[in-house]
Amino acid sequence: MKKTSKQYDQVINKAREIFIKKMEDYGSAWRVLRMPSFTDQMYIKASRIRQLQENLEHKVDESEIPEFLGLINYAIMALIQLDKGIADQPDLTLQEAVKLYDTKIKLAKTLMEAKNHDYGEAWRDMRISSITDLIIQKLYRVKQIEENKGKTRISEGVDANYLDIINYAVFALILLMEQGKDIKI
Repeated sequence: MKKTSKQYDQVINKAREIFIKKMEDYGSAWRVLRMPSFTDQMYIKASRIRQLQENLEHKVDESEIPEFLGLINYAIMALIQLDKGIADQPDLTLQEAVKLYDTKIKLAKTLMEAKNHDYGEAWRDMRISSITDLIIQKLYRVKQIEENKGKTRISEGVDANYLDIINYAVFALILLMEQGKDIKI
């Protein structure tokens, strides 16, 4: 678990660095997005990852790494949006956004540690393609919950699915690092 915690932090530090740089470039323009827009953006990224994994020939030299990092950041922004609601215009400073980002990451890591304890790090034996499929499945669940106006009868809400997406994306990136891939972009 110590190894996983350290690797988790490495991945999150990279995602956080990207988030900060994008905030410096664009501000909090993402605050105007409605929840289905976040879900659709994540779906595009997950679909892109799946295409990269399935296509043996790539016409553009790209990897799945930036897409997994993007999934982490979009899921965090979506969690922030769930708490704060949709803004009419960008309304967060860099410092405010980073503080909220760190709060959501702490929540995601705590969940990961609890599930890792209970599941015995079973994800380490999974294929990255299976992790991708689970992320896509989570996104279809979120879409259905959104169609149901946020109501569920027995299932977890969208926030739990976004937290799982963060953790699955981190797991995929850890596995890629263990294969010798550099997660810098």
